Amino acid sequence: MTCPAQTPIDAVLIGTVAAPGTVTPLGGGRLAVVDRSRLEIHDAGAFLTGTLTPVRTLSLPRRAAATPLEDGAVVCEAGGIRRIGPDGSTRWALPHAPWQGGPRGPRAPGPPAVSADGGLVSVLVPGPGGGGTRPPDGRSRPRGARNVLLLLDALTGRIRTGRPVDGSAAAVTQRWHPHGSLLALSCWTARYSWSTWWIEPRHDGLHIRGGTLMREVIGFLPGVSRVLTMRRAEQIAPNDDRDELASHDVAADEPAALYDLTRLTGDRDRCHGPQEGGDEFDDAFLLDDRHLLVTGRLRGPGRRSTGRHWLCDAITLRPLGRMRYPASADRVTALGDGTWLTRGPRGLHRWTLP
Repeated sequence: MTCPAQTPIDAVLIGTVAAPGTVTPLGGGRLAVVDRSRLEIHDAGAFLTGTLTPVRTLSLPRRAAATPLEDGAVVCEAGGIRRIGPDGSTRWALPHAPWQGGPRGPRAPGPPAVSADGGLVSVLVPGPGGGGTRPPDGRSRPRGARNVLLLLDALTGRIRTGRPVDGSAAAVTQRWHPHGSLLALSCWTARYSWSTWWIEPRHDGLHIRGGTLMREVIGFLPGVSRVLTMRRAEQIAPNDDRDELASHDVAADEPAALYDLTRLTGDRDRCHGPQEGGDEFDDAFLLDDRHLLVTGRLRGPGRRSTGRHWLCDAITLRPLGRMRYPASADRVTALGDGTWLTRGPRGLHRWTLP
């Protein structure tokens, strides 16, 4: 009997767009394309059918972490946050203490996140030493500088509220609930991996509803207070190193569902057990409210790594099958409507399920 994870599912090619850069879907029928320091805003329908004339074009600061908007962008630089308008001018700016230098100089650990209605901007900034929000298990980090999570008014840049976050993050991922009621914040810290919190903005501040360790947020399931996370084997916890998907109810302490990703690479005789060979699982993408696309690489002994995509049920997390593509497929971008983009030698391919 064929393992569900090995059941082939043929992706249907909708079209190909010969465009460089990274695509980000926006609201209002628009999408953004960032290529180095150039930001283009396109009509989504026109772009995906091959019309590459942007609605507007902006230049982004070098080494800035940017979140594109329909009318510009919010950028995090080494020493502050700015909102850039459609003409490239600065609408507002909020300076902060500079980030520490990296191999190529200081830069923010991740871009800001804008709520679905466009009214709020959440951003992590350097903070003074001292207390902060502990990791979800209550353990304390080594003493040192703490970061601060700020909630800003997207129109004016005014600070609505904020709270310290334990540790000094080297990488940050943020996801807003589609209704704007919750924010999931994941911070990666050296030697500790990911710490993730779900945070509720209220009139009296930012309230921690719960969280998890060693897992990065993927996103919220539309219509419910359920958040999806992914754990990767990082060799940080040798006795507890694993690749795993998890689904969390924000009101409960324990995950509502778990799936061991190593089961995706099992063969027919070992469909329900892990496979050796150093397989890696890179990321997971919500295609819609029912489907999740997991990406990874198979690393067999003495062979080059091979990229793989698996389709999973977004509720149960269990595999539905392994995607088969008629063309090269790398670097996934989910468009939120059940279709997704991949990068290939000829440009961007757009796919849908059969």
